[in-house]
Amino acid sequence: MNDQKIAASTWKSRRLYKILTFSWLRKSILIEVIAIWFMILFIYTGIAKLMEFGVFKAQLEESPVLEKIAPVIVWGLPAVEFIISILLFIPKWRLKGFYATFLIMTAFSIYVLVMLLTSPELPCSCGGIIEALSWPGHLIFNGIMVALSIAAIRMQKQLNKSVFAWKEEVKKPIGSHA
Repeated sequence: MNDQKIAASTWKSRRLYKILTFSWLRKSILIEVIAIWFMILFIYTGIAKLMEFGVFKAQLEESPVLEKIAPVIVWGLPAVEFIISILLFIPKWRLKGFYATFLIMTAFSIYVLVMLLTSPELPCSCGGIIEALSWPGHLIFNGIMVALSIAAIRMQKQLNKSVFAWKEEVKKPIGSHA
């Protein structure tokens, strides 16, 4: 009877561990979910910037950090966000998309940090509902997105290795054990 309680307890703790660590999800599904999240984020913010183009441009021109390059950023940033979304959508290019996501989210984080230190009263030019975040809120959100992109890069690399190993195994002639 005691062994049954221990076995049940062990089973429950393993189950809880799997739930809390998301190990019940296959990496490929988790990668898909993360890619979809970033695609939605970038498409949403890109469209929001273009829909409120005048406001977006004015806010960039007010920024002490970006005022000189605002004419390039006003068109370039939404374009880059859409391009990253395309990279994330195509499985063959997804790892590049995750690297691009990491770079752009890191750049956004650095910009937010500079804004916090120099001009915390300036409005955000992010686009959409994300504008509602405070500058510290932006920094936390961006930090989470950077961490998520790093996790996605690691998982995508592991998945690519396992797919490559599987393809190599499939190429071997039948009956070969080498």
